Amino acid sequence: MDPNLYPTGPRVTIRPWIDPVVDQLGHDPRSEYVERFWLGVIGPTATWIMRRFAAGFDTEPTGYAIDLAETATTMGLSYTKGPSSPFGRALNRCVMFGLAQPTSDGFRVRRRVPQVAMRHLRRLPDEVQAAHDSWMLATVRIDVRDLEQILISAGVPPRAAVSASAAALLAS
Repeated sequence: MDPNLYPTGPRVTIRPWIDPVVDQLGHDPRSEYVERFWLGVIGPTATWIMRRFAAGFDTEPTGYAIDLAETATTMGLSYTKGPSSPFGRALNRCVMFGLAQPTSDGFRVRRRVPQVAMRHLRRLPDEVQAAHDSWMLATVRIDVRDLEQILISAGVPPRAAVSASAAALLAS
């Protein structure tokens, strides 16, 4: 992460990153899916950070302030201002993998995380890839009409949403 984008204060604001599609279809950062498939991609510390942020949204759904040094210390990590400490590097991994975005006073953070991208999944062991394929076959069930509405609410033109939904139905 560009050090100039890193929030400068000891206290930062964590706000939800609103994404209608991921918010509807994604996985809670504390879920088994994240533990089984995201953990090997972003690492344990970034996973725990995402879990900590999700817990914060449970009580403060519109956002909340945290002290970076205190948060790092409560997680057993050292902290120095900027992205070079262990906590900063893990937070940077959340940004690099599209789970958080820096803002001038903190971060926008996904309340739910998307499915692991294929390019990241392919770096995991074959057994994990096979488990992911099985997981997706067993758990992804969506009505085509629901998919159309999700796509439209995310800004996809209605005609394209209908075409995409039809293609998804044929592929399933």
